[in-house]
Amino acid sequence: MAVHLDELTLTDPVYRPKASHGQVDRFFLRFINDERDLPFVHFMVEATLVVIPFALYLYLGTFRWWLAAIYLPLNFAWYMDRFILILHNTSHRPLFRKKYRFLNSYIPWILGPFFGESPETYFVHHVGMHHVEENLQDDLSSTMAYRRDSFVGWLTYFLRFFFFGLGELALYFAKKRRRKLLARLLTGEIGFVVFVVLASVFNWRATLVVFIIPLLFCRFMMMVGNWAQHAFIDPQRPEDPFTSSITVVNCRYNRRSFNDGYHIGHHRRATRHWTEMPVELDKDRALYAERNAIVFHGIDFTTVWFFLMLKRYDLLARHFVETQRPARTQDEVVAFLRGRTQPVVDAAGVTAEAAQ
Repeated sequence: MAVHLDELTLTDPVYRPKASHGQVDRFFLRFINDERDLPFVHFMVEATLVVIPFALYLYLGTFRWWLAAIYLPLNFAWYMDRFILILHNTSHRPLFRKKYRFLNSYIPWILGPFFGESPETYFVHHVGMHHVEENLQDDLSSTMAYRRDSFVGWLTYFLRFFFFGLGELALYFAKKRRRKLLARLLTGEIGFVVFVVLASVFNWRATLVVFIIPLLFCRFMMMVGNWAQHAFIDPQRPEDPFTSSITVVNCRYNRRSFNDGYHIGHHRRATRHWTEMPVELDKDRALYAERNAIVFHGIDFTTVWFFLMLKRYDLLARHFVETQRPARTQDEVVAFLRGRTQPVVDAAGVTAEAAQ
């Protein structure tokens, strides 16, 4: 039986100020804009001291495939998800103060390639394009035109992004005459490709493990996530963040990845701090109910995607957070969710034109 939003207790992280900080944290607080982002600094230090030395050993030591078999799961399971969401948050809200703004390049340019993120590409795609177009027809990562419980549909979506996404993004910025973002995209991508080629000449095995496989895995998972985040769309209101995005709450993913599950709240205000996401949902429960927003509890976006690929609407319904009174039956919830995954083409075009 679905839990009702009015009765849902949110357990995801919120800001709880400390009475005092240790000496190390006090040192870092001199450099960053917001003390709530100290976990980002802790991650940066850990990744710098663990992942980068491990990767360098694969290059400079005696390469062993069994070491690679340790490095990749460590990277994917323990670090990558947190890194991507740190990159996400710091793309919207710079981590370091203006006086030290050059340090903001450390995350995308130094750490990024170790976690499958080519420099600058995430920022220009996500902030410069996705949040401008909001999953409507001009969004290059829009899910609207696809049947979103279809694996063939998702595979088509992924392959288009993987093989043509960068070219389409460059053309998008050229068409919009956004030359600075186009320059950032080309600088980051060309620089990354040149670096990978040179690194492969030096040690192709290490380059495959340290940079190429993480890139493939990262782009795969990012398309899984974006598909799930925008899988349930009201064809009458595809421009409304309440009905074009979903939110997932009370899950391990939010505790690890800085409340990224609150995607509706993020699209309502992209610069909202990650610790404020549960507060926004808690405060606006009535608005979520009025807009018939889709919220799941206890599962993350990858699980939502997986259930959709299996067409297991019954499992999605088990984690569905009811917003209506009287509560819908499970069959009614399944029908509601299924109706939100159908292709949105004509209505999207009309809405996009109206929005312009």
